[in-house]
Amino acid sequence: MKKLLLLAAILATVAIVACTSEPKEADVVVTLDWFQNANHVGIYEAVDKGYFEEVNLNVTVQPPADPTAILGLVATGESDFAFYYQPDLLQARQEGVPVVAVAGIVQQPLNSIMTLTESGIETPGQLSGKKVGTPGLPWNDAMLKTMLEADGASVDDVEVVDLGWNVGPGLMAGEVDAIIGVYWTYESIVMGREGFETNVIYPHDWNVPSYYELVLVTSEDNVENNPDLVERFVSAFNKGYEQAASDPQGSVDTMLALNPDAEIDEVTDREGVELLAPLWKSGSAEVGSLDGSRWDSLVEWMKTQDLVGDSLVAADAYDSSFSK
Repeated sequence: MKKLLLLAAILATVAIVACTSEPKEADVVVTLDWFQNANHVGIYEAVDKGYFEEVNLNVTVQPPADPTAILGLVATGESDFAFYYQPDLLQARQEGVPVVAVAGIVQQPLNSIMTLTESGIETPGQLSGKKVGTPGLPWNDAMLKTMLEADGASVDDVEVVDLGWNVGPGLMAGEVDAIIGVYWTYESIVMGREGFETNVIYPHDWNVPSYYELVLVTSEDNVENNPDLVERFVSAFNKGYEQAASDPQGSVDTMLALNPDAEIDEVTDREGVELLAPLWKSGSAEVGSLDGSRWDSLVEWMKTQDLVGDSLVAADAYDSSFSK
């Protein structure tokens, strides 16, 4: 009897230790989608406020040396997580890249058509007979086509000018009457500071599905073999964005403090973060949430635009179980 009681006590002690032990410590590398800016303040809040430390994660955040190589870093495990764009992720999935979204960051489109306020152009149909500058990317061309058609025009009614990455300067210089492929939370602010006020024409107002501009991605291998790490990271990550949403200007302070040597456009980011903070949530959905219906609608639209093939399954590109 004494032996049984002793065994029971030992098992109980083991169970208590197992339940109360800290999660395994891990080093985690996160790659941003671009240079540090207001889109990233939530992760810096999570680092600064100790949210990652609370779940035993040592997190290093770094901008990409090559923005075109981000998903490759995640797929091969050189980076554990990354910021990325939902449409581009879907196209990468089409090519077999084993990376999935595990949290929504910016939950509405930031991409847009912009015109100068003085032009009076406020709808896609008013672009008929005008020049539209683009970065020369199929995604932007498809968006432009859909938006024009939604307002009774067509892409044949405009002159499309490939400006590469100089779309903003092209508009300010008068080379074109409108541009597409620019963020209304960034480029519109930069141009406004140069004395060029802009009109913003939002894609989701003109038949382009409302999509996630930025998502948090990780590898399929992490989801399958390290779900505890993914769950801990996403929980702390979302907590960082909740903090940033509650104090947007304070979150910019944090980003600046943690990146003393980075070339950060503080003035633009302080204005931009106020526009971004409401977009870290989608209606009544929680920060970080992913809505399957929105993935389905975007994929179906991308199929009609020949941006992805018919075999692509939207549900394979994300896992919403980590953000609830």
